[in-house]
Amino acid sequence: MIEEYIHQPLNEEVTAIGGHYLLVKEVRVPFRGRDVLYLVGHAAFDTTCCGVGGCAYALVPGFVVRWKEKSNHDGLATSEIEPIHDQRAQRELERLIQKQEMVHQVVFLL
Repeated sequence: MIEEYIHQPLNEEVTAIGGHYLLVKEVRVPFRGRDVLYLVGHAAFDTTCCGVGGCAYALVPGFVVRWKEKSNHDGLATSEIEPIHDQRAQRELERLIQKQEMVHQVVFLL
């Protein structure tokens, strides 16, 4: 199933209920003969009732089908992405991303 992915601006802080987060990097990496898109983000939990903390994470929308060929009504680039459902591929990608990035978790967007 092909899905539209809307590219979010990098390095723009987004306020959330428990703190804030920002996406700092968008990466295309070759994997099994195709490109995979992943994003690296940082989150800070500094307005919660149970303490403060933070983490670095990677979000994986999936395989790139078409790259930034259109823009949405807000002027943000869109790509066509195929989510990755195969658990073996997810584990392999998780290891690959964690070797490249200092992240606490890798989340596959489905």
